[in-house]
Amino acid sequence: QVQLVESGGGLVQAGGSLRLSCAASGSIVSINAMGWYRQAPGKKRELVATITSGGTTTYADSVKGRFTISRDNAKKTVYLQMNSLKSEDTGVYYCVVEDADYARDYWGKGTQVTVSS
Repeated sequence: QVQLVESGGGLVQAGGSLRLSCAASGSIVSINAMGWYRQAPGKKRELVATITSGGTTTYADSVKGRFTISRDNAKKTVYLQMNSLKSEDTGVYYCVVEDADYARDYWGKGTQVTVSS
């Protein structure tokens, strides 16, 4: 069984920063890509950022230049540094990891990010 524990969400004023973390544990040995998605109220879940095992990153256009994704392979942890936050960044943020051995994705339960304007 695989567990993903997210942390770092909260309430912040516009222009502020937050750092999200997501640690994988349990029966997962090798991880390919890791990423973050978010879902705002009444909207579909959307991709925020991804990072491959080799460190290649991709970002949604809406967060480029403001968010940075990184990972610590030894800790099986992915991070999302969010700067210059805007009210439209409000939502539940979910991490996802791709199990390299079984070619399946695991999702976290989500952490709430609220940006007040």
